[in-house]
Amino acid sequence: MGKYEPKTRPTDASVEDFLNSIENEERRKDGFRLLEMFNRITGEKPKMWGPAIIGYGTYTVTYADGRTLDWLMTGFSPRKQNLSLYVKCDSPKQPALLEKLGKHSTSVSCLYIKRLSDVDVNVLEKVIADTVAYCRKTRK
Repeated sequence: MGKYEPKTRPTDASVEDFLNSIENEERRKDGFRLLEMFNRITGEKPKMWGPAIIGYGTYTVTYADGRTLDWLMTGFSPRKQNLSLYVKCDSPKQPALLEKLGKHSTSVSCLYIKRLSDVDVNVLEKVIADTVAYCRKTRK
């Protein structure tokens, strides 16, 4: 099978313009703080993925049926409901880090935080750094 073409793809849209367009002041400020963190930790240039995800790096996902998909290595989206961080991975260090993080929830690939003030930002930085290190080691 060939590559699956998702709706969410990298674009040339401005990351800063996107963050500046966020109406909620706290969410906008948290978005810029996350931008600084991800920029520093990944060492990569951010790219908009679709209209609302800020992504860093890429890797190829291969599904059981053989389809492949290029996807962001890590990133985030300051959505209205919460901050969605694409940092969940199979790193053995992650469960212990998440226990120390503070108020959050998770899904298969996302970490959800209502606001940065709800979590220990130093632990969050370790989660991001661990995700990046794990992905670079295991995903091509």
